[in-house]
Amino acid sequence: MTLSVRRVVTGHDANGKAVVAIDELVKNIASLREGAQATVIWTTEGFPIDNNDDFDGAKRKVATSHSNGTVFRVIEYAPGVKPRNHRTDSIDYAVVISGEIDMDVDGVEVHLKAGDVLVQRGTIHDWINRGTEPCVIAFVLIDAEPYSVGAKSLNAIG
Repeated sequence: MTLSVRRVVTGHDANGKAVVAIDELVKNIASLREGAQATVIWTTEGFPIDNNDDFDGAKRKVATSHSNGTVFRVIEYAPGVKPRNHRTDSIDYAVVISGEIDMDVDGVEVHLKAGDVLVQRGTIHDWINRGTEPCVIAFVLIDAEPYSVGAKSLNAIG
């Protein structure tokens, strides 16, 4: 399993002309758990986002999600990926780029395949690849308040 993602980032030159600031195959690939590789494409801090900042957002140290910010990440899940039931303090937009995968949400499974999109709203979940091919998913995680049931907040776990 070798995750390969080309990252193209635009910006501006000193005169305000649009330019391609970064065009590369990502190198910051990490193993999140056995059978899952991920790369952070970009992150931001604060709202609204400051497009004047020339900092390479992929170099910011972040957790799964980022308090008062965003994380754009691509993850490849191998067949038989080790379970990781978790919840994030974010709203997550996901697009299945290739392959197929099952998402377990508190014991209920939904099957996703290439082209499917998902809005994950702070629910406990796990990714299960029962297929024979890797599944690649692009995620955008945006900081959000945890879901509350009465006076109890369902904070990030896992």
